[in-house]
Amino acid sequence: MAADPKAMKIEAARAALGHVEDGMKLGLGTGSTADEFVRLLAEKVAAGMKVVGVPTSVRTEQLARELGIPLATLEEEPALDLTIDGADEIGPGLSLIKGGGGALLREKIVAAASKKMIVIADESKVVETLGAFPLPIEVNQFGLRATMIAIEEAGRRSALTGEIKVREKDGKPFVTDGGHLIVDASFGRIPATKAFADDLNMIPGVVEHGLFIGLASLALVATPGGVKVIDGKH
Repeated sequence: MAADPKAMKIEAARAALGHVEDGMKLGLGTGSTADEFVRLLAEKVAAGMKVVGVPTSVRTEQLARELGIPLATLEEEPALDLTIDGADEIGPGLSLIKGGGGALLREKIVAAASKKMIVIADESKVVETLGAFPLPIEVNQFGLRATMIAIEEAGRRSALTGEIKVREKDGKPFVTDGGHLIVDASFGRIPATKAFADDLNMIPGVVEHGLFIGLASLALVATPGGVKVIDGKH
């Protein structure tokens, strides 16, 4: 397999397709790798496979709709068989950092509503300790400064320091599909991932954070030598 990043994303997505069965209710992730899965899934649907997709973002919804994949909302299908999604980082025990695409809240809700979550990525996303990728934290617009101070304090309690800033797009604050802002915390390595996640959960202005712990059951990681399967024991 070529080490071309796009080709590797497609191979990881193709491997995930092998876990999809006729009649499944699927959570459809957000991001460039998830997009490749949606495109491959659409080919199966066109060939007669029956599935229903629940998209994790407006972006994924638009792509899936254009490609003819039958869609439902989580209200209509609150219990899903499988979610396929990408990740910004994959750490030990299939802990993840997600949210680079800005859809982390909906991604986490959909993943939690699924019996199983499979992560697809290329090998550059696999790390020994999470945190080189800035941690996205979705926050309420009300009380933004107070929330940012609370995030900084939570970081200090876990011996984490670094720049935290409101994500911008086209010179304006980036607004999520849910109407919130995203704060990107460049704290570096986060050894005590669970403790820090719990601390963030206690901040009232934090809607959700990009630490996904205990949600993924499998990762399909594309390498130049083929697709590697990582389970939760990694």
